[in-house]
Amino acid sequence: MKRLPALTALGTILAICAAALTASPALAGRGPKWQLLPFRPFTLDARYCGFRVGVTAPVHQEYAKILKAADGSMTTLITGALTATFTNLGTGKAITENLSGPGKVTMAPDGTVTVAERGHNGLFLVPVDAHRFGLPTLTVTAGPVTETLAPPHGAITSLSRRGHILVNICAALS
Repeated sequence: MKRLPALTALGTILAICAAALTASPALAGRGPKWQLLPFRPFTLDARYCGFRVGVTAPVHQEYAKILKAADGSMTTLITGALTATFTNLGTGKAITENLSGPGKVTMAPDGTVTVAERGHNGLFLVPVDAHRFGLPTLTVTAGPVTETLAPPHGAITSLSRRGHILVNICAALS
């Protein structure tokens, strides 16, 4: 059962990037063009903040470019504008934050995924990982953040952060 939170965290952390990775065969064949990343609103369950949090993107102009390396690894570059609104679904209280990045997601041939972000980004951690790394579960950060996720379940094996926490989303929505 401990793998379920890890799987949920992986899905949440890569929510914006996942579409680019799954669409990679289509994007990779188009050369060095940038493609708009799809975004679908989603809901985080109460395990993150003690209440359900809805996430929407009122400004969504993030683009991705996929690069393939000779060793079989695939890197997705992400840039553009993204503003996310986080809503406490119990009270209706909402905040809107800039999450424009940019970022880079690299999938190694062995399935290891490295997520490297700079600028303003959202960091979504299940409580056990938040405790392990000494961070809030839902955070807006400024500065470099690098996460490494191990196959096959996407467990976070390392997380390093330079810079600072701009917003503890759960505290702001309480």
